[in-house]
Amino acid sequence: MARSIFLGSLWLAFVLYAFLGAPPNQPETLELITALSGGQWDGINPLIIALFNIMGIFPVMYGALLFLDGDRQKLPAWVFAAGSFFLGAFALLPYLALRRDNPTFTGQKNWWLRWQDSRLLGLFCLVALLGLLIYGFSAGDWGDFGTRFWGDRFIHVMSLDFCLLALLFPTLIKDDSARRGLGEQNWLLWAIAFTPPLGAALYLALRPPTLEHENPVTSSQPPNTAEVSRS
Repeated sequence: MARSIFLGSLWLAFVLYAFLGAPPNQPETLELITALSGGQWDGINPLIIALFNIMGIFPVMYGALLFLDGDRQKLPAWVFAAGSFFLGAFALLPYLALRRDNPTFTGQKNWWLRWQDSRLLGLFCLVALLGLLIYGFSAGDWGDFGTRFWGDRFIHVMSLDFCLLALLFPTLIKDDSARRGLGEQNWLLWAIAFTPPLGAALYLALRPPTLEHENPVTSSQPPNTAEVSRS
């Protein structure tokens, strides 16, 4: 309950600040978003390019937890995972606030869940994230970014969104590690996961597969009489 209240309050505060407290939008904001989305990056600060693209990697990383966590949840996790590609933490925080603890996975993984569960996906996120961070930090103009951060709502809110997504990732780690038979004993993976933002991707690349458990409904059915007679 305390977690839900905190995350719900954080979501409300973020929404109110984004619309009422953040700097105003600039006339060129829509043009900037269009250029970033279309890959027309000439003349754009590499820090902004890196940040914008990282905000597309974070939903992939969260999806690697959400689609498996959505098992036995009343909330459709895929809706929030899809929404995070467009709204970031605005879409994810309601799910994080309302979800129930889910330390086990029942049934069998289909091809989509196996992909979300794979270390290859985590490795892809790690390489992409590392490459973008190196590009942004090495070629970016911090003075220009600071000016835009304090004067442009789009850059300001996107930066705060980045910080929230990096810091909120560990809220799903406890159940995710439990679904893999790790519990809280594997302190190394926990320490990695709590090192944003690269730690989150490294956790995905190192974590073992999710353990599959029989569906309680299926396991409670009486045994086949033919099999019993053969035994």
